[in-house]
Amino acid sequence: MRWILAALYVAAGIGHLWAPEKFLAITPSWVPLAPQVIFITGLCELTGAVALVTRPLRWYAGIAFAAYALCVWPANFKHAIDGIDLPHITNSWLYHGPRLAFQPVLIWWALYCADVIDWPWRR
Repeated sequence: MRWILAALYVAAGIGHLWAPEKFLAITPSWVPLAPQVIFITGLCELTGAVALVTRPLRWYAGIAFAAYALCVWPANFKHAIDGIDLPHITNSWLYHGPRLAFQPVLIWWALYCADVIDWPWRR
């Protein structure tokens, strides 16, 4: 599970750096310095992915990714509510509904993979 999550964050980090305009389109207007935030976010996702699979840094990466997933949730809501069209992403609630519902799972996943929590399976 840890390696899969790290791979997802590597892909997201590359996406933030490679095509920031797609992320800028769904960034809420109240986010200051949005282009710079998106760039830094991409770097943090790549760094965090490496940290997640590195034992001494794993716990910190899990906390950071859980907080990050919570912080980007407003962008997911904006994308869904405003109906922003992005290439290769369907603009329907068949996409947005599961994506919004999955965010708490992503938070749990980061905490679980980093050994911050062991619920529901005791180690």
